[in-house]
Amino acid sequence: MAKNFYAEWRVRSGIVAALREDTESPPETLVQAIWQHQRLRRDELKTLDGRPVRVLHPGFRSVEGGPDFRGAVVQFGDDPPRSGDVEVDLRGSGWRAHGHDRNPAFEKVILHVVWDGEAAKGSSPPAMSLRHVLDAKIGELSLWLGSEGAQAMPEALRGKCCAPLRELDTEQQHALLLEAATVRLESKAAIFQARARQAGWEQALWEGLFRALGYKHNVWPMQRLGELRPRWSADHPEPVAVEARLLGLSGMLPTDLAPSRNGAYLRKVWDLWWRERDGFADCVLPQKLWRFHGLRPANHPQRRLALASEWAVNGDLVAALQKWCLEDLSPHHLAPSLLKVLEAQPNEFWSWHYTFQSPKLKRAQPLLGTARVTDLAINVVLPWLWIRSVEGKNNVVREAIEKRYFAWPPAQDNSLLRLARQRLLGGAEPKTLSTAAAQQGLIQIVRDFCDRSNALCDNCKFPDLVNAWGREKSVSNG
Repeated sequence: MAKNFYAEWRVRSGIVAALREDTESPPETLVQAIWQHQRLRRDELKTLDGRPVRVLHPGFRSVEGGPDFRGAVVQFGDDPPRSGDVEVDLRGSGWRAHGHDRNPAFEKVILHVVWDGEAAKGSSPPAMSLRHVLDAKIGELSLWLGSEGAQAMPEALRGKCCAPLRELDTEQQHALLLEAATVRLESKAAIFQARARQAGWEQALWEGLFRALGYKHNVWPMQRLGELRPRWSADHPEPVAVEARLLGLSGMLPTDLAPSRNGAYLRKVWDLWWRERDGFADCVLPQKLWRFHGLRPANHPQRRLALASEWAVNGDLVAALQKWCLEDLSPHHLAPSLLKVLEAQPNEFWSWHYTFQSPKLKRAQPLLGTARVTDLAINVVLPWLWIRSVEGKNNVVREAIEKRYFAWPPAQDNSLLRLARQRLLGGAEPKTLSTAAAQQGLIQIVRDFCDRSNALCDNCKFPDLVNAWGREKSVSNG
């Protein structure tokens, strides 16, 4: 075969690695890809202690910390299949060296996949080496890693509903997602309704806002601070005083007051909290409740509490939201208009810092952006306004909220949506979900069906539902 300049150029440019068979170890990304695509002689797999291994499903790649693959299904010898996580390391020693043996996030690991070497010492899951069971030479696999096929989810790993969903045309598929999105709106609204019966509509809203500010890492401690609102907002002090209370109650207020670049503001907050902390001693949260690993600096809960402090003292938030929901707005103006209601005034410290310890930013950053406003709208503001209108039998407002919910532009893409598009929609592009409601519908399907089954889709009824739904639509349209 003639010399292939392009193939050589890919290697020289570092786009793919050229590995020899005697290489000490390949990149961990290649080992992970080999595992995900099962580029192995699968009938020869054994643990390092000799037990046969049958991989029924390798799991789904995780990019959010913790084990590398979630939801794998593996059978050891004649034991029943087990579902759990899989961790990939180059060496067995990585289990202890990387602290997996001490990290609760790795408690569900059922298999430790390594490139080569001995199993980890002490308490650890079964280990399996890949080096001698590859289905091709390591040099060939390193070139394959740069191919399009290696980047996509293998067809065999897609959900059983992927094929019937493909049979729906675009309009039918979108209509099904919107029906699921309606269920999601109603379920979120029901939570507000139940809480309002106990604590009132305004308190239910505040607790929802705090939960949303916790993102997925810190929902529960944030919710607890929201529940404590009657305590910390009783006398309506200025924003920095509310901020001091919230940070003090959170347990996140730094105790080191030594002179530093941010020491003056920290001292100011501490002086306010010092005077009042005895009165709040019964409800201060332990700091260990908070999770910071994998958190973007702009989403740090210290900064989120500064935003909540501004909300707490800047006018009547409920009245502003009720007025907003009656404005005549195009989809393009939905998020910017809600941002005007929820945005905070520039803050002397938090506009320029992510945390008390962080250096000053080069330019001021708002405490709330358009992307986060969409999450607040879809998860809190619209469900709360909708269920209030339902209870009040105000059909004009209810229809206005539904119109906004279904027209709202899509939220930022995330790992859950990416995996759902791969498994259910055959790797569809993000633009396929053209509205936030379509995204919500896909998430609802995942929660209702994927989360109640396993990676093999055992006993999942959703494929049957899709087939029946498609037949019904075809008949009605015919």
